[in-house]
Amino acid sequence: QVQLVESGGGLVQAGGSLSLSCAASGRTFSNYVMGWFRQAPGKEREFVAAITRSGGNTYYTDSVKGRFTISRDNAKNTVYLQMNSLKPEDTAVYYCAAASWRGIPRIGVRDFDYWGQGAQVTVSS
Repeated sequence: QVQLVESGGGLVQAGGSLSLSCAASGRTFSNYVMGWFRQAPGKEREFVAAITRSGGNTYYTDSVKGRFTISRDNAKNTVYLQMNSLKPEDTAVYYCAAASWRGIPRIGVRDFDYWGQGAQVTVSS
């Protein structure tokens, strides 16, 4: 089992920045691909970003490329999501997730095994 706890959400004006953190405990953090997903009211949960075990490869959904940055610190068992130039459409609950897959990236909700409880991010216009 891997336990994930997000922190750092909040309210920000459009154009502003927020940083999310996700602290992991349980099994060895560096054994897992880590990802961020989000779910807006009335919508399905969607992939935002992922980072491989060593941090050598990152993946982003098109709508956040150039604005969001995912990173990890395996010594601190923590993954981060730096969000810049935020837009009202970024408003959602953001979830941290851990996956065991290797090789070709898989970024569906079902491809991740463990989930945090979520952190609200609200961007006002």
